[in-house]
Amino acid sequence: MQYEVRNAPLPVLICQLSAGESVECQKGAMSWMTSTMEMKTGLGSGGKGVLGALGKMAKSAVTGESIFRNTYTASGGNGEIAFASSFPGNIVAYDVSSTPIVAQKSAYLANEMGVNFEIFFQKKIGAGFFGGEGFIMQKFTGSGLVFLEINGGTVEYNLAPGETMLVDTGYLAAMEATCSIDIEMVKGLGNIIAGGEGLFNTKITGPGKIWLQTMPVNALASAIIPYIPTSGG
Repeated sequence: MQYEVRNAPLPVLICQLSAGESVECQKGAMSWMTSTMEMKTGLGSGGKGVLGALGKMAKSAVTGESIFRNTYTASGGNGEIAFASSFPGNIVAYDVSSTPIVAQKSAYLANEMGVNFEIFFQKKIGAGFFGGEGFIMQKFTGSGLVFLEINGGTVEYNLAPGETMLVDTGYLAAMEATCSIDIEMVKGLGNIIAGGEGLFNTKITGPGKIWLQTMPVNALASAIIPYIPTSGG
């Protein structure tokens, strides 16, 4: 499969598939495709058998995602299919074959066949409740490419073993599974009261690569709320 990402900051992922090749996506993610593409709805990668179905149902219950995945196959010759981002930003391709990746729940867009999904629970409860990334994230393993949506611009860092980065709420989009995540309380009573940064920061420790996003949905919502007219205005 060949692919390209066009038109950031309103990006679209365009995939070129040879006859017989397939790509998988979240329900409703397809934007357009050639008539040679054939859709089949199922449980997706890792969803085969009773245990696989139960696992998908459990993941759906806690992540809020659909239990189903759509698989598109180039069945009438070569084909093209496109997946547009749901938010201004970037689309990042990552090969999970060597190192799994962990991402925020809303980041998943599509994947090559062979990529598996797992629920990633924060090992430390505090990191989930106060770190801003959520107690539950998604972990992608197996082999092949997974395509992730990043809100706003994308900044990448490669953290050395033991190297840390402190990130404000919502700015962590994804990290390699070799990284660990925790929280750190903002130091100084004056900083907490007047700093406007909240009580906690997310602490990410290497080794591994991290992807930070410059426009989390919660930050955008907070910025535009003052400009939304109230019913009495």
